[in-house]
Amino acid sequence: MKQLLILPFLAMPAFADCPANPDIADAADALLEQAQAAPNEGAARGISGQLWELWATAPDEQAQVLLDRGMSARASYNFVEALDAFDRLTEYCPDYAEGYNQRAFVNFLRQDFALALVDLDRALERSPRHVAAISGKALTLMGLGRDEEAQDVLREAVDLNPWISERSLWSNHWAKSYR
Repeated sequence: MKQLLILPFLAMPAFADCPANPDIADAADALLEQAQAAPNEGAARGISGQLWELWATAPDEQAQVLLDRGMSARASYNFVEALDAFDRLTEYCPDYAEGYNQRAFVNFLRQDFALALVDLDRALERSPRHVAAISGKALTLMGLGRDEEAQDVLREAVDLNPWISERSLWSNHWAKSYR
C-alpha cells in the first residue's frame, strides 16, 4: 500500500511550474529607441549588449541554469547537449521566448532550417520585437531559399535596430528603396 502512495509523486514533473516571465517590453523598447538614435555602430553595439542581457535573463534560477547550459554547449558545438537543455527549458518555461530563439540557433547551425523557423516563429509570438529572433528568421529564410521573404523580414529587423550586423545582407535594391 505504501508503494501506491509513492506512485503519484513519481509521475510529477521534475520541475515546478515556471514563474511568469519578467516584463522587459518597456526596457527593450527604450533600448531599441536608443539603438535607432545611436550615432554609430560602436555606440549601438553596447545597446545591443544590453538587449541581450534582457533577453537572456530567464524567469528563475532553474530556467537560467538550463539556458546557460544550452548556450555553453552550443558555443562548444555540442549540439546534442544544447538541444537537450533548450528542449527542457521550453518544456519548463513554454512562454519564455529566448528558449525557442536559442534552440532555433542550434538548429540553424545544424542547417535544419525548417526546425529553426518553427522555433523562431514561436519566439516571435512571445516577443514580437526580439531583433535577434527577427534577424535569425531572415537568415533562416535565406537558408530555405526564400530570399524575397527574407529581405522583408530583414527590413523589419533593420527598422528596429539599423545597426545589426545582418544589415549588410539586405540587398542593395531593397536598401535603396528604404532610404
